[in-house]
Amino acid sequence: MIEETIDIRTRDGACATFIVHPDRGGPFPPVLFYMDAPAIREELRDMARRLASAGYYVMLPNLYYRSGVMELGPIEMAPESNWRKRMFDLMNSIDIEKVMSDTDALVAHIDTQGAAKKGPIGAMGYCMSGQYAISAAARFPDRVKAAASLYGVALVTDKPDSPHLAARGAKAEIYVACAETDSYAPPEMVDALTKDFAAHKINGEVEIYPGTHHGFAFPQRPVYDKAAAERHWARLHALFARNLR
Repeated sequence: MIEETIDIRTRDGACATFIVHPDRGGPFPPVLFYMDAPAIREELRDMARRLASAGYYVMLPNLYYRSGVMELGPIEMAPESNWRKRMFDLMNSIDIEKVMSDTDALVAHIDTQGAAKKGPIGAMGYCMSGQYAISAAARFPDRVKAAASLYGVALVTDKPDSPHLAARGAKAEIYVACAETDSYAPPEMVDALTKDFAAHKINGEVEIYPGTHHGFAFPQRPVYDKAAAERHWARLHALFARNLR
């Protein structure tokens, strides 16, 4: 495997991006891996490595670069902790418009890299970034051919850039994995998204993982569910294989 962290110039500065791909056999289909709210950490790099080992050029950008933050340190679960307050402040400092501007730069970088295949792109995001994966599919309908939201939040809102509206303009296959118990992505949001997918004949699926909680795919979380996590990996690999290879 080859991995590096480089600064990619964006409209607003330099976005430190972890890139990993196999050392031979390329070029490889690119996948944009948008981080979750607790920021860049080794847990996410390991997940990027796992995906890359299946034959992908994976990019994991630091979406908090505007605040000068890369890592927040060990996750603290206590609701009133200063760590959680800082995390939410950072999460609220970015939005779809900013991250799509960053995505413009990421896609432009892909097109300069010999190890990255010039063709379909995948996008995936956990938690706060499920919305960004779907939005990327709408922003680049002729490039992003597979998008996955993993217990993504704010997928149905009353804003004009709501992800459920973006999905209607995408050409990608969209996969949405939801935890059964999730206060950040509540049942009413999941129901509304499922109905919208059906009403507008979206090429995709909304799947609920029984017995799981928000964050179930992350090995370092107390709510980690190995069986569900492995199922989500199988679903991701199938999604990308169908659409990127």
